[in-house]
Amino acid sequence: MTPRVIVLGDCNPDLVLRGGVRPEFGQVERLVSSAELMIGGSASITCCGLARLGLDAGLVARVGDDALGRLQLKRLADAGVRTGAIAIDPDRATGISVVLAERDDRATLTALGAIGALAAADVEHADLAGADHVHVSSLWLLRDLRPDLPRILGAARRAGATVSLDTNWDPAGEWTGLDDLLREVDVLLPNLEEAQRLTGADDAAGAAAALAERVPTVAIKLGAEGAIAVSGGETVTARAPAVDVVDTTGAGDSFNAGLIAGRLAGRPPAAALALAVACGTLSTRAAGGTTAQPRLAEAEAALAAP
Repeated sequence: MTPRVIVLGDCNPDLVLRGGVRPEFGQVERLVSSAELMIGGSASITCCGLARLGLDAGLVARVGDDALGRLQLKRLADAGVRTGAIAIDPDRATGISVVLAERDDRATLTALGAIGALAAADVEHADLAGADHVHVSSLWLLRDLRPDLPRILGAARRAGATVSLDTNWDPAGEWTGLDDLLREVDVLLPNLEEAQRLTGADDAAGAAAALAERVPTVAIKLGAEGAIAVSGGETVTARAPAVDVVDTTGAGDSFNAGLIAGRLAGRPPAAALALAVACGTLSTRAAGGTTAQPRLAEAEAALAAP
């Protein structure tokens, strides 16, 4: 039976700008090489990655009753994501992120809109009891839902689901208040910068070891260097395959999808991490977070390449 995954989090388009994207104030106008309005939001991109890998993926989120919300819903449905649990908020605009993308880095400006209004009632309507896995993305943006997440995820685990969390960046810069939530998390999925802020560690190995004391499995994304994970006391690493990088937007979210898919398929930690790294790396071959997400066969071919 195809594993059923429910993802909680952000649903907003990304306006991805590339080429000469560093602005200059003083009313200076600069030209960029491209501007594309694409599926955005960490949760949305992760959900698309899961669907691309062949899983039954549904998103629980909020959008506004506006053109951007309708665009996001259509594109998600076209990508194979179940959208029935996405609430349409008549009082708030759909969130949007402007991504200033360079070859190996990016900066993001986000208008929160309806993202932060996702509430416990929206999640309860989605019925997590039938899920094999529940993933949460963009924790710090979920202002209304965050206090209820320990209870919600605890109930999902008692019903038989496993749980993963990608906190993403904390715009407030606080990185605190996670103790109750992490008790209900099976897999934590930060990037290196996030892991360092969560732990105060200087390097990836130290951050992984510190976080492994709080969750059963932690996998830290290291960009072009691959990833490191600690699971059940075992430390594993994975290298990234060589690709021509166009845009790193959403690579971490595609990594999340690969790791979730690998674990649900019963792959051991090293193999699941390798699949995650392949999915994240292959997603960087085109602009935006979902355009180049691989199917399972494509990711496995990348793993087999010398």
